[in-house]
Amino acid sequence: MSYDVVICGAGVGGLASARALGALGLSVLVLERQAAPVEVAKGELLQPESVRILDRWGVLPALRTGGAVPVGRLAIRDPAGRILLGLDYDALPGTYRQILCTGYPNVLHALAGTLGPTVEIRRGVLVEGALRDPTGRVTGVRAVDGGKPVEIDARLVVAADGLSSRLRRSVGLDGIRRDYDHKLVAFDLPGVQVADEVSAYRAGHGLRLVYPLPGDRCRLYVQIRRDELRGLGGDALAAWCDRVLTGVPALTPLADALRTHLRQRQILAVYRLRAPRLAVPGLALVGEAAHAVHPMAAQGMNSSLGDAEALADLLDATGGTDTGTLDRVLADYHTTRLRRLDHTATVSHHAARMLTSTTGLARLVGGRMMRHTAANPRLLGLTTGNLAGVAPHRLTPVDRLYQLGLLGDRRAYAGSGQSPANGGTAA
Repeated sequence: MSYDVVICGAGVGGLASARALGALGLSVLVLERQAAPVEVAKGELLQPESVRILDRWGVLPALRTGGAVPVGRLAIRDPAGRILLGLDYDALPGTYRQILCTGYPNVLHALAGTLGPTVEIRRGVLVEGALRDPTGRVTGVRAVDGGKPVEIDARLVVAADGLSSRLRRSVGLDGIRRDYDHKLVAFDLPGVQVADEVSAYRAGHGLRLVYPLPGDRCRLYVQIRRDELRGLGGDALAAWCDRVLTGVPALTPLADALRTHLRQRQILAVYRLRAPRLAVPGLALVGEAAHAVHPMAAQGMNSSLGDAEALADLLDATGGTDTGTLDRVLADYHTTRLRRLDHTATVSHHAARMLTSTTGLARLVGGRMMRHTAANPRLLGLTTGNLAGVAPHRLTPVDRLYQLGLLGDRRAYAGSGQSPANGGTAA
């Protein structure tokens, strides 16, 4: 069997790659080990840059049919619900100025529904590793299909097989994983309507994150210590729930739903990861096979979509699919995409530390940075553009000093239509 492209993994990164590469007229085979998509609490916030990509691909109508909820603000609030810092997406440049909140299966279904006729998906197939020629170039994959070993040739292999990617390891690209000192527990709460915003509560015990989902549901994330819920049940679990609600009074409207669904939860490890390279001759990494960030900043799935678009656009610009051209494209993909991903990782890490640090200097510094950012419209605009992906801009070392309040920013109100005198701040 031979294809132009073989993609390992039918998550968002894999299906997005299939959509983008299939649109170039390439024959694409997607291999997925799971027999059916798995329901997980991930990939539910589509930043404006991702909305642009999905609109370009004709995916938005299906997402909206699935009930995607538009949201125009990301707000950091104190436990009582008072705003500490507000990022208003309406102020972004361009056409795409909203987050879309939707379930992960809805994103998968919408992408799968727009795949072209040259794309085939085959489930229940375990990809074990890469095939390589005598020069070391990847020329396909080794897999197990229906219990039988198979070899599938391809001019391009895309590894979209997640954090523990077998393909990444088979070509010697071991990613460096750094775990955070906490986990997140996710609750899907039905019958609850919440504000049309992504609300991050900065509590004494860490982050509590709430946002709407389709069908009068909401997602609640609660930051926990790594072993905090281990062995808890019955009265102990109920007491834990009471402490969560008492610690953040703003969550009181969710109390009945949370108590009812305490046992229907997912506990998620939280980590950072980046592979040393995004490509080798014949193979590209996309999505969590290449990179992962703290989910607080809602960048993981969005970066996967960006990977797929960047790879396809670079290939389309060359107008050729011979192996020499493909390998030059892969080298360019590594160089150009890595800069954007490293920037995203930095933004995500700083945002996570600001909200998840619970003690000591890190929490004090995080609070200070939040206050000074909230009071500076220029920094607010940069931060909003970075998270939205619409206007990414690296904060300079001097900007960091402004955030810490160690320098005064004379440009804070430039172009904002506000001034210290008229009280224009974050909210």
